[in-house]
Amino acid sequence: MFSKVSKSGQPAAAHDTPRPSVKAGIPSIISADLRITGDLVCSGDVQIDGWVEGDIQSRNITIGEGATVQGGLQAESVRICGLVNGEVRADMVVLEKTARVTGDILHKSLAIEQGAYLEGMCRRTDTHPVTAVATPEPVKDVAKEIAGEKKTATA
Repeated sequence: MFSKVSKSGQPAAAHDTPRPSVKAGIPSIISADLRITGDLVCSGDVQIDGWVEGDIQSRNITIGEGATVQGGLQAESVRICGLVNGEVRADMVVLEKTARVTGDILHKSLAIEQGAYLEGMCRRTDTHPVTAVATPEPVKDVAKEIAGEKKTATA
């Protein structure tokens, strides 16, 4: 009663409709002549060769040698060859010799080639927070306490 029928009169199968396939490994590319104002969010890889004013969030981010990013980066891995003004948060960060970064880098792994420019703080982030160890209370000087008790008892 509610089934779809194809043009040939046969019931249409649910899997017959073509769906776009997602190809792994092909990055989204912002070319050198492209200027973007706004945040970028991608579940795959992003390669920036142009100019972006906004934050970028992706699995892997590559900032090309002639690229400029005015905003933060957040990814599993980040490779910077160009200019970044903003915070970088990633498990693995690589600054190539042509990189110019102004901003803090929060990372698990950091590699900086000779010649790279970095102005900011680098801080390693761990998945396991360090638990604070309680400082022991100072040991009481029992001998002084006993001597003090004797003085008050004899006075």
